[in-house]
Amino acid sequence: MNDDRRSPFRDAHADVTTAHDVPDTKQTRAPSYKLAFNDDAFLCRDELRPVRLQLELLKPQMLMDEYGVKSTVVLFGGARIPSPENKHKAQTETLADLSKYYDEARKFSRLMTLKGLETDGHEFIICTGGGPGVMEAGNQGASEAGGISIGLNIVLPHEQAPNEYVTPDLCFNFHYFAIRKMHFLMRAKAVCIFPGGFGTLDEMFESLTLIQTGRMERVPFLLFGESFWRRIINWEALKEAGTISPDDLDLFRFVETAEQAVEAISTWEYAGTKREFIPGR
Repeated sequence: MNDDRRSPFRDAHADVTTAHDVPDTKQTRAPSYKLAFNDDAFLCRDELRPVRLQLELLKPQMLMDEYGVKSTVVLFGGARIPSPENKHKAQTETLADLSKYYDEARKFSRLMTLKGLETDGHEFIICTGGGPGVMEAGNQGASEAGGISIGLNIVLPHEQAPNEYVTPDLCFNFHYFAIRKMHFLMRAKAVCIFPGGFGTLDEMFESLTLIQTGRMERVPFLLFGESFWRRIINWEALKEAGTISPDDLDLFRFVETAEQAVEAISTWEYAGTKREFIPGR
């Protein structure tokens, strides 16, 4: 944290300490007396939602800037996909078969982290949702390569904790899905989609829509497991119906292995450019 203060005014931390040590009276115990920025009940009021949105955008932004994060490689994928050694615990035979993508996510993250470490270690940093399954595999691969990785967790109704491989100083927790999604993509140099469920589909289509509409630069956009994705989504039917353009199918590419993904990222033709128009409109 930058402690180089240039303001002549009193430090906020000092006032929090001083306010905590005031005499105990009915006035100082009143909620109204609390410093506004140190009052949890006040900050959680409905009227403060715009402030909370800003804070959730600002806190990870500042901490990642201070850590020197320049670019990320984003991994989306199913939390229920087991590691190969735990495939016997999978709820379905399909999930057990998909465990191979746990290994591919781990290997891919290791390779991309090593690529980043060849420079200054601040590029191609693996970024996941911080949970189990494919997310855990991504953070684990980065850790095995000796690099850092990011986990963007979110508070869910059921008990959840970040996986043990996320770099602690880059482990964040969110209340707002929308702000979390912004942080996934703000530094993304590549987006990799592994087999998954509703959450993965949501993140995939939202990211594709941003690229399709020119709201985001084109980046390498890779779908691991062609047979899975062609079975889940009828891409050709969307094209034939005219609801997407044939050119929209060029926004992403199918891969099967970590090595194929690394090669695709290094040879991606349109990286860093934005669409000027939406084909077919």
